[in-house]
Amino acid sequence: MNAIVSVIGRDKVGICAAVCTKMADYRINILDISQTIMQGNFTMIMAVDLEQASAPFGEIRDALSQLGEEMGLSIRIQRQEIFDAMHSI
Repeated sequence: MNAIVSVIGRDKVGICAAVCTKMADYRINILDISQTIMQGNFTMIMAVDLEQASAPFGEIRDALSQLGEEMGLSIRIQRQEIFDAMHSI
């Protein structure tokens, strides 16, 4: 299963490292990644593969959300099919 991860918040050192490390902890493969900083705000979108993930989707979602809270960021993960349905016209 593929998913989309979004990360948004004030820019600071270590955001990419922390999020990617959390992904690696759960054996999640990052397929594509895009990041930018706009007027001091960090944004990152990742397409990820959960096929080999070491935990269920809900646990991963909660872990990313908790990391976001700890870092003052919004980190969300959505299943690819739900993301696509929400963003199609």
